[in-house]
Amino acid sequence: MSTALLLIPALLLDALLGEPKWLWSRCPHPAVLMGRLVGWCDAHLNHGSHRRLKGVLTVGLLLLIGAGLGYGASHLGPVVSVVIAAILLAQRSLVDHVNAVADGLDRDLSAGRYAVSMIVSRDTRNMDQSQVARSAIESGAENFSDGVIAPAFWFLVAGLPGIIIYKMVNTADSMIGYRTAHYLQFGWAAARLDDLLNLVPARLTSLLIAATGGRVLDLLDIRRDARLHRSPNAGWPEAAMARVLGCALAGPRSYDGKMQVFPWVHDAGRKTLTPQDIRKTSAILWRVWATFLTVSVALALLF
Repeated sequence: MSTALLLIPALLLDALLGEPKWLWSRCPHPAVLMGRLVGWCDAHLNHGSHRRLKGVLTVGLLLLIGAGLGYGASHLGPVVSVVIAAILLAQRSLVDHVNAVADGLDRDLSAGRYAVSMIVSRDTRNMDQSQVARSAIESGAENFSDGVIAPAFWFLVAGLPGIIIYKMVNTADSMIGYRTAHYLQFGWAAARLDDLLNLVPARLTSLLIAATGGRVLDLLDIRRDARLHRSPNAGWPEAAMARVLGCALAGPRSYDGKMQVFPWVHDAGRKTLTPQDIRKTSAILWRVWATFLTVSVALALLF
């Protein structure tokens, strides 16, 4: 059975159920287990000399475990493959978290700040409404690539081993892929491999957002704006989303109490944003999701 055919019910199952609390309150989510494994490696290997080599070995271990688990599970039948793939996709939960920020802002600014603090790592205490909305939009665009298109892409390419390996590496990057004194060497391999695995999905996400938003003619401008972003991949879906919404994203923000100046993505766009812009972002994410589902159906029919 083709991976495209299996991906169709996986996408639908994730969109329907998301992350059911009744299940994950009783047993650990696979992403949590992946995080525990990365945390164990961090605690036991990230010290002393040869930290970069230890980081490379850590990533090698994650690849072996991911490939082994994926290969073994793929032989348990198509239903198991569909369920695992659905669990490792994040469309419904992503949109729910993004919409929660709009709902919070509708109540008051402090509620919006709290909601967005659940999905971003930047300082949120002193954000105004536009900064809260901008953070939610950026998180939605970037995580749509990381949490939906990229895992779905690698499932299409390599089945369960592909999607599990991707999630392993992406989890490792989110935990140890920082340019700090503690992680610069140990997290180097995870960060670089995550960049590589997201190279195609990030650009595919950007194309889908632009195409479904009627901004295909802006692709050259999107590429230029994407290069302004500090991430080699996150800038692509953010730049496309900025063009479709007609707003400016990125720009200055605070981390750990220190204001950092980043260039604006689509500087000519609106810088005053509202909860309605967040809801438009969610609608765009669903529209792109539906387009990707249609593409998966087409691939299943072809192959």
